[in-house]
Amino acid sequence: MALFRRILSLGRRTRMQQEIDAELREHMAMCTDDNMAKGVGREDAERDARRRFGSPTVMRERVSAEDAALGLESFWHDVRRALRVFFKSPGFAFVVLATLALGIGANTAIFELLDAVRLRVLPITKPGELVAINIVGGNRGFGINENEFSDFTVPMWQVVKRHHDPLSGVFAWRTSDAQVGPPNQSHRVHGLEVSGDFFRVLGIAPVQGRLIAPQDETGCNVSSVAASYSFWKTEMGGQPITPNTTILVEGKLVQVLGVTPPPFYGMVVGDRFDLAYSTCTPPNPRRENFVYSVMGRLKPGWSLKQASDYFNALSPGLFENTAPDGYSAEDLKTYTSFRLGAYPAAAGVSYLREQYNSSLEILLVITGLVLLIACANLANLMMARASVKRREVAIRMAMGASRGRILRQVLLESALLATIGAALGAAFAQPLSRALVNSLDTSGNTIHLTIVADWRVLLFAAVAASATCVIFGSMPALRSTRIEPLASLKSGERGVVGNRERFFVQRAMVITQIAVSMVLLVGALLFVRSYRNLMTLNPGIRESGITLGYFGFESAHIKPENLAAYKRQLLEEVRAIPGIENAAATTNVPLSGSTWGHEIEIGSVNGPSRFTYVSPSFFSTLGVPLLEGHNFTDHDTNDTPLVLIVNQSFVRSYISAPSPIGVLVHVRPEPQYPTRTYEIIGVVPDTKYVNLREEPQVQAFVPIAQLPVTAEGPGMAMMIASRDPGSARESVRRLFDERHPGTEVQFSDFKQGIADRLVGDRMMARLSGFFGILAALLVVVGLHGVLSYFLAQRRSEIGIRMALGASRSRVIAAMLRNASIMLFGGLVAGTLLSLLAGRGASAMLFGLKPWDPMTLAGAAALLAVVTVVASVVPSMRAANVNPIDSLRAE
Repeated sequence: MALFRRILSLGRRTRMQQEIDAELREHMAMCTDDNMAKGVGREDAERDARRRFGSPTVMRERVSAEDAALGLESFWHDVRRALRVFFKSPGFAFVVLATLALGIGANTAIFELLDAVRLRVLPITKPGELVAINIVGGNRGFGINENEFSDFTVPMWQVVKRHHDPLSGVFAWRTSDAQVGPPNQSHRVHGLEVSGDFFRVLGIAPVQGRLIAPQDETGCNVSSVAASYSFWKTEMGGQPITPNTTILVEGKLVQVLGVTPPPFYGMVVGDRFDLAYSTCTPPNPRRENFVYSVMGRLKPGWSLKQASDYFNALSPGLFENTAPDGYSAEDLKTYTSFRLGAYPAAAGVSYLREQYNSSLEILLVITGLVLLIACANLANLMMARASVKRREVAIRMAMGASRGRILRQVLLESALLATIGAALGAAFAQPLSRALVNSLDTSGNTIHLTIVADWRVLLFAAVAASATCVIFGSMPALRSTRIEPLASLKSGERGVVGNRERFFVQRAMVITQIAVSMVLLVGALLFVRSYRNLMTLNPGIRESGITLGYFGFESAHIKPENLAAYKRQLLEEVRAIPGIENAAATTNVPLSGSTWGHEIEIGSVNGPSRFTYVSPSFFSTLGVPLLEGHNFTDHDTNDTPLVLIVNQSFVRSYISAPSPIGVLVHVRPEPQYPTRTYEIIGVVPDTKYVNLREEPQVQAFVPIAQLPVTAEGPGMAMMIASRDPGSARESVRRLFDERHPGTEVQFSDFKQGIADRLVGDRMMARLSGFFGILAALLVVVGLHGVLSYFLAQRRSEIGIRMALGASRSRVIAAMLRNASIMLFGGLVAGTLLSLLAGRGASAMLFGLKPWDPMTLAGAAALLAVVTVVASVVPSMRAANVNPIDSLRAE
């Protein structure tokens, strides 16, 4: 109880402290009386008593070390003293805390994104038991792939649904958008198609009503849905779910069964579903369509390897029995060689991991380097401050303060700064993380990531704070304890003359700062220039003034054999609208990231080629000239000879004849695409077609009217050229409302879509540029601080030199020479580090090499300017030193 009461009394002088002081005075009085009894005078007796007992401060520290409560009180006194020091030097405290908050906050923000994308598990029951069943190594582009997560066709899923011994439950799912609302006011929402056991296996309980169950898998017409919590709140007003609750989906009223809990967003990290509905098993499913992802929960006693072995053994029979029709023997051999395996799926799936994983890792390294520069800056500031306080520390040590107490005080100041800086950084990280997530949004897609400071983020911030404290606090603390009180008191305020070796650490830190800043600036310039190269690249086709129109007319119930004529009619109606320069239909929009291909044979030569079916106006709409031959015409249909236009890469790869015109191209069969033979009638130049980064590939174009009837669908994509895209959209929408009501109409801007696919490059350019500029500013602060420290320490030396005849220009030259030496060392080290670091980022660059001479020279020139700027003020102050004042101080 006594210890507890003493701990509660921390912050004020306790009765125990008073008793200790009184006891010390009593012991000294007794010692004095004993000496006087021996005949010693009072003054000598008191002096002898003080000599025996030593410093009262040291005695109190020894007692405090033996008493827990007094030790805590001593610690509290040190904390209050450190806070008083910060309040007395607000400029110093502000610079330190702002630097730490930026450094730690930036690191924590990037780590929060990595945590959300890669580390955090799905909000389900026992996520560690969840596994994904995938084709080992992927299907290598075989068949039609709905997205990067779809490894199962419907027949494959039906086999695994019956045979899954290692799993207590298994389910299939896929993402699919749906149209919600009345036809004239409808909008698209994110759909999640799931098998009946989806929610049961995941352990998801409803907030209202019930969720999708096996009995809901009744047919291919959506009759019931489960709403996400966000959709229920925003679109349905949070109204209670009853058996009569319905919404309009794809023009039909469907029942809302229930609502999922708020944390559950689906299976795709970065995406969020709105409505979930049951899977559809058509009577004759297409065997080449990979549409589903399949997952399950491991049974107790089964390991991941055992599950993989089971599905590997199941694979030969599965792929033999589900092989699609219409493929060549060679293609079917590829299909039957596939094998299934089990993989951990606790964190779900995410396209963000594939697209931005390398970017986030590089950004984490960049922010770590910024924090390293900040630590070097702070270490220099702390050492400069410790140098200013040398006399104070010497006096404290002369009065009996131990070196351990001095070391603890300095380390405590560093720890307080690091702790407060980490707290500010963690608070700063939240809005910064959200800003980074928002920067990844595009005109057609919004990223949904839950940014929270979970235990991993807080642990990361704590580790960063601890590392920062150790890096910038240890050296000043150790140097403070090496002070010799007598020598320091003798030197007074004169500083140290001629002892340049003691500046080695500060110089080394500045050189390190410059080297690291060189790496950051080189990286920033590389990413900025790479992004500029992409944005200014001429893809070989028209970008501006092109509107993409997507038209769906499933509700019109047009027969497949009439679809080609109906599409041609729609295209002609759009082309006839005043203000529209031209319009073209295509099965694959250029630079959209998607592609379609066939295996071809030309004589004895065979290989793959990309194929796109286009209208005759396609090339003129996009400004692509014909180099040889002639264009398609409206008479090119399935009833006329089949024709083909190819690009230059196609000619170089497959045709050895002087002219490709008239060469026959045999296309191997695929499901819905029978074997055909085409005649080449024209050649177009190579253009960028899939994305801006890819080199031109082998490409063939076919008249869209010669698309096989079996491949026709109730929809089309149209590229509309106009001077006023906004007006053109309204005119086209009005046309369809008047002549083709019920048609689903969507628009997007072609050029904006190209820019949206560069969002990762844009993020890297902006953030690396920001951190590069921040690093340069930190170098200014660091170099200015070190030169100012040199000046403070060598003021007497400079004064003496000037008294002996040294000119102001010579003093300025000496200061600039110091700065130039540090600059040169930093540039040499930074260049070598940049060349080594550039290898890791080479795959992310476009049109540049990591060792680009202009980039290295630009970064060096910028750092040279920074060095001059940082050196001007200290150099001028050195030149204005008054020799008389310096000599008087001596």
